[in-house]
Amino acid sequence: MIDSTSICNSPPLKKGGQGGFSPAQFLQRGGKKKSPSVPLFQRGKWDIMLLAILLLRSTTVSAQSDFYRGKTMTFIVNMAAGDANDLWARALARSLVKYIPGHPNILAQNMAGGGSMISANYLYSVAKPDALTTGQTSSSLYFQQLTGRREVQFDWRKFSWIGSAGQAESLLMMRSDAPFKSLDDIRNASEPPKCSATAPGSGTHISLKVSEEALGAKFRIVTGYKSGSDQDLAIERGEVQCRAVTAASFPAREPFLTWQKKGFVRILVQSGRKRNPKLADVPTLYELMAHYQTPEAKQRLVAVLLGADHFGQYLAVAPPATPAERVKILREAYTRALKDTDLIEEARRRNWSMEYVAGEDLEKLAKQVIDQPPQLIGRVKELLGGN
Repeated sequence: MIDSTSICNSPPLKKGGQGGFSPAQFLQRGGKKKSPSVPLFQRGKWDIMLLAILLLRSTTVSAQSDFYRGKTMTFIVNMAAGDANDLWARALARSLVKYIPGHPNILAQNMAGGGSMISANYLYSVAKPDALTTGQTSSSLYFQQLTGRREVQFDWRKFSWIGSAGQAESLLMMRSDAPFKSLDDIRNASEPPKCSATAPGSGTHISLKVSEEALGAKFRIVTGYKSGSDQDLAIERGEVQCRAVTAASFPAREPFLTWQKKGFVRILVQSGRKRNPKLADVPTLYELMAHYQTPEAKQRLVAVLLGADHFGQYLAVAPPATPAERVKILREAYTRALKDTDLIEEARRRNWSMEYVAGEDLEKLAKQVIDQPPQLIGRVKELLGGN
């Protein structure tokens, strides 16, 4: 069921500082400066033309600034209520609205399922490109397009990219009472551990497949879980023994916080190139690839599969063909929101990471990851084609 909850109705911003450039100043300055090579009537003509351009530009900016006044925006959340993505989205919106001219209301609408496929398809194919609907999506979804899945109703390159934040590196989390204390235990097991994922090609699924491909591990992957919260329940009930989680969510939300205090789970691998200081005893994927002497060809494939990490954890987009001037407003508001003291304080309290990736950089990256050689795409299809 889709849950729609009002997040905030922020008070208007204070008026900005003094300064700027007025047409009167322009004409006054122009009147004082004489040019012997240009007749007076011609200088007057050019002054009028330049003034008209300035006024037109000022009118356009004012119109865009007033667009959101009195409006209500919808922010599509790609995970269920209570998930780390949901908590971040609502905190972000509370700060974001402060920096959007006109200070609209924002409603959060949870749209979980399909490893974020449902929300991504909605944002791309259903939502109007009027900059009143934005949302979060999963950075690993471009693999679904690369592998040609029929459920895909989007072109990853054509989303209107706003910005992202958070660490996207993944962690392999295992129940502490499972007989797998290290990667060696998994590699040598006669019966592989049972791990959960939302859907083939989702971020959690890819993380497990990377460990299989790069480290020689083997998992029984159970897909079909609607959200991260559903996977948490599956681990608590003993349906599965392990799952992949992001480095951003593990120290940030329940039940992970309680599980860590009780020693209910342990982390076996982290996908980052360097060890997270909070997980100093956990080996990285790259350390283990060196230890197990992973062939170079597989290391190249892993580099492509982990390309999603560069997009960040909390990836904000708008529908394709959203007017460029409104995308610019949203990007600027997003950048300022990440510097908002209220959001920074909540991030500190919840142990959220806030590494920032600009919308312009995401736009370039989205085009790069889709343009891959056929041979590599073929191998990705084999790897992510199922359980």
